[in-house]
Amino acid sequence: MLLIETNLAKRIAVSLILAIPAYCLQAQSDSSATLHQHKHKANRKINDSLYKQEDFTDVAFKFLHIKIKPDTAKLKPGKLYLAVFPAVGYTTVNSGTATVAMNASFYTAKLDSTNLSTILTYPLYSLNHQIMLPIISSIWTKKNDINFLGDWRIYKYPSYTYGLGGNSSFSDADMLNYSYIKVYQEALKHLANNLYGGIGYSLDYHFNISETSTPVSDYDQYNEGATKTISSGLIAHLKYDSRTNINNPKDAFFASVTYRYNSTMLGSDNDWQSVQLEMRKYIKISSNPNNVLAFWSWNTFTFGGKVPYLDLPSTGWDTYANSGRGYIQGRFRGTSLMYLETEYRFGITHNGLIGGVIFANSQVVPNWPSDKFKTINPGEGIGLRIKLNRYSDTNLCIDYGFGNEGSKGIFFNLGEVF
Repeated sequence: MLLIETNLAKRIAVSLILAIPAYCLQAQSDSSATLHQHKHKANRKINDSLYKQEDFTDVAFKFLHIKIKPDTAKLKPGKLYLAVFPAVGYTTVNSGTATVAMNASFYTAKLDSTNLSTILTYPLYSLNHQIMLPIISSIWTKKNDINFLGDWRIYKYPSYTYGLGGNSSFSDADMLNYSYIKVYQEALKHLANNLYGGIGYSLDYHFNISETSTPVSDYDQYNEGATKTISSGLIAHLKYDSRTNINNPKDAFFASVTYRYNSTMLGSDNDWQSVQLEMRKYIKISSNPNNVLAFWSWNTFTFGGKVPYLDLPSTGWDTYANSGRGYIQGRFRGTSLMYLETEYRFGITHNGLIGGVIFANSQVVPNWPSDKFKTINPGEGIGLRIKLNRYSDTNLCIDYGFGNEGSKGIFFNLGEVF
């Protein structure tokens, strides 16, 4: 999730997108490009329907009077479908920014037995020296036998922190400078119908940490002046996943339980543990496949030791940085976090090019040092969807969200938010 604008009370950030070209590229090779697991006849029917759909490239080529060679090859594994979104912008908080978000989707085997694999990256640079290079992947082997999950990041990330608890205010904002290396890698084995289980490794390494605030902040009290922190541990993961395309799930269910054990024997500063519970449900509510009611619950609980401040559960620090639309990343932070969101997605044009969403969410963290959940912080908003690649069903998501204390922002994403 890319936050281009957020109102920080006295520091009002005004976003200006100077250029938003989008390109949908297709690598030259034999391809598989339908979106759902079906048998051969059903696949052919869906593939035929793709030709009736249009994406950004189709419309742009028509406008420029460029002839497009008709798709004649059968849809087979092997083709790489890219959705690319370059943009530059400006906020009074982050200064000028430049990013190129890229989603690569492909099948590793026959589409009637293998889910769509994806690799997402959105390198970003800002004039206040903020640098981001994430690579997030979900790779499915033949017949979904193994699902490899990766989340690798290198950040130089000066950003605001607002203290601990659900009652924090914009006036509590302090600039925290740090660099960050994240390495999460998992391998999940197919156990039964749509059920997968496996293990992995996780590393969160924050270094060169410094704070610019003059008064003593929650960070200073909690982290005790540490200039680097390391959390290193093993992961056990069990999930049920009937989604065949995570770019744009339809009529599917996802449930996940992840247990993480951080140990000093693996290089962690402290022994501590966490459990993450996540559920997603997608319901088609009409004959139009783009009309979907979606629900998302994301909850993280830490225990068994002291968790470094920057590893505590926080707004917008889920895998794809999409939770908490309406608030800036890191707005609420605590020893645990519970989050719930619902979204109605609907088509606007018959050719599938343009769609829209209406969403609402809520989040709650304990009011540190208490462990009790008391304050609920809601968010809501609307959004626009533009089809960047009809084969991988990848949308450009442009959302406007707002929350408490005048918090608001414009959020960009490649692929549906959840």
